[in-house]
Amino acid sequence: MKKALTIAGSDSGGGAGIQADLKTFQELEVFGMSALTAVTAQNTLGVQAVFPMTAEAVSKQIESIGEDMGVDALKTGMLFNAEIIKAVSEKIVIYNWKNVVVDPVMIAKGGASLLQIEAISALKQYLLPLSMVITPNIPEAEVLTDMSIRKDEDKREAAKRLYDLGVKNVIIKGGHDEDGHVAVDLLFDGKEFTTFSSKRVLTKNTHGTGCTFSAAITAELAKGLSVWEAVSKAKKFIQAAIEDGFQIGQGHGPTNHWAYRKRNELKR
Repeated sequence: MKKALTIAGSDSGGGAGIQADLKTFQELEVFGMSALTAVTAQNTLGVQAVFPMTAEAVSKQIESIGEDMGVDALKTGMLFNAEIIKAVSEKIVIYNWKNVVVDPVMIAKGGASLLQIEAISALKQYLLPLSMVITPNIPEAEVLTDMSIRKDEDKREAAKRLYDLGVKNVIIKGGHDEDGHVAVDLLFDGKEFTTFSSKRVLTKNTHGTGCTFSAAITAELAKGLSVWEAVSKAKKFIQAAIEDGFQIGQGHGPTNHWAYRKRNELKR
C-alpha cells in the first residue's frame, strides 16, 4: 500500500484543503494521511475565519507519521505562516522525503488571504529547494517571481525563475489564462517545456481545484510514476472533476472527486 501525506489546512465546507486531498488520495488508491496546519471556518461563499495551529503542533503530527508509518509522497497546501513553513521544511529534511509537491496556497476563491506576506520569503528560502514539484496558478507565480504573467513567454520566464529557486519541476497552471477556450498547464523540468491542454469548462464550481490537482500528482508520485506521467494523469482527474461537477452551496461549489473513477468504471 502506497502512502501519501497532506500537510494543509482544513476546509469545513469539504471542497478544498485536507478534505479534498484525502478524497483524491482515496480515489487514486493510495492511503491518505494528514498533518493539520490550520482550521478554517469556510463554505462556498468564502472563508469566514482562520485558526492556525502552532508550529510545534504541526511538527508533532508529522513526527507521528514519520516515526511509524512512512511517506511515499507528500504535498503541502495552506501553511499560513513562516514558523509553520520552517517546521515542515525541517521535518522533510530529517526524514529525507523526496517526492514533495508544493501547492503554494495564498488566496482562497473568495479572496481571503491564506498565507501571510512575510511567509513568502520563508517559502522560497526553506521549502521550495526541497520540492520535487511546485504547482502555482498564475497569480501565485506572479507573487513568487515578482513579475507580471500575461503571455506564454511570461509563463516560461516565470517557470525558469522558480526553477532557479531550487524547484526540480515547475507547473504553472492555466486556469487564469486569458484564453477563454482552453486551459494550458506548463511543465518545466529545467531542460524542456511540456504543455497539458484541456477544454475550459464554463462553471463557477471550481472550489478546491488546485488542492485536488496537486493531490492527484502526489498520489501518482507515491505509486512510482514519473513527474510527467503524474501530471498527465492529474490533469485528466481534475478535468473530469470539473466537467462532471455539481452545485452545492450558494457560491463556488466543489469539484466532483469521484468523476474520474466513475468514468473509468463505465469504460470497463
